[in-house]
Amino acid sequence: MTDLSITVNGMKFDNPFVLGSGPPGTNGKVIARSFDLGWGGMVAKTFALDASKVINTTPRYAKLRARSTDEVIGFENIELISDRPYADWLDDLRQLKKHYPHKILIASIMEEYRCEAWQQIVREVQATGVDGFELNLSCPHGLPERKMGMAMGENPDIVEEVVGWVKQVSTIPVWAKMTPNVGNPTVPAGAALRGGADGIAMINTILSVIGIDLKTLRPMPTVEGHSVPGGYSGQSVRPIALRQVMEVARANKGVAISGIGGIETGADAAQFFLLGASTVQVCTGAMLRGYEIISELKDELSKFMVDHQFANLREFIGKSLPFFTTHHDLVDRQKVARDAKEAKRSNRDAETWKGDISKETSILVTN
Repeated sequence: MTDLSITVNGMKFDNPFVLGSGPPGTNGKVIARSFDLGWGGMVAKTFALDASKVINTTPRYAKLRARSTDEVIGFENIELISDRPYADWLDDLRQLKKHYPHKILIASIMEEYRCEAWQQIVREVQATGVDGFELNLSCPHGLPERKMGMAMGENPDIVEEVVGWVKQVSTIPVWAKMTPNVGNPTVPAGAALRGGADGIAMINTILSVIGIDLKTLRPMPTVEGHSVPGGYSGQSVRPIALRQVMEVARANKGVAISGIGGIETGADAAQFFLLGASTVQVCTGAMLRGYEIISELKDELSKFMVDHQFANLREFIGKSLPFFTTHHDLVDRQKVARDAKEAKRSNRDAETWKGDISKETSILVTN
């Protein structure tokens, strides 16, 4: 019997599958539905103190499909954070914790580069009873124009400072959600941990241009003939997410990581756990396939665990990390393996030769 439950930073998840911040958690009603369906936790769509500054466009999504099929392998969005009034969010969170006291509810928050703004939203949101915070330091489009999101997350000094502001007033766990749009992901993640972050959520979407419409010659998604680079997600980003999770896990042994990026199956999730994640978040997969995907995810992960005789998640979290090394070490290992193989062949040839000599000697003596 496999146990899918896990406790991370004091938060007990029934299972490690968390609906990630975005359209799947756009209000209290849809979050309640995700809890009813069996998701282990929920990160609400990112919100800020002043929703009046958030104005979305239509269309704001574009899909990348496989060449030979209609399958969606990549997804781009230029959607901003929540445009719902802040007071509505406080009420939703309060009601959710009242009706689902044992479900893990994490508030994703974002603010401008002002200590008082960050500390105000933290104080007021944690009073609703939420279990934790996810600091959105990584939204790649739109809000960086206001020095928010990725504009903060790509600067380690600002990351450390902002996380420090939050930790001064937060009484619940704080995860910093990191941008993949940096050369070395361990640098900003390390800054977040120095600032006091209890865990790291990664990765957010990758800044991208999904394509050009060759009929109109306009970039997609096209809004009045124009567009902006947006956030790329979906199964095609998974290799990038796996690499960044691996790097941060290796650099910070034992750190709580919530893995994000292209997770659509239990096998996808297992790879993130093997590289050091303790929970995983699903957003685009749930948007494309429906919230009901949770049953498949749990069944597939359980099967993986049964096949490998793992009783619980902790038994294999980070299990694949020791097998990453340097290229120089790979060359040395290959040389040792080849030398050993050659030595074995030589010994076998020598034994064969000795056997042949003995046989010939025996024949001569007999004759």
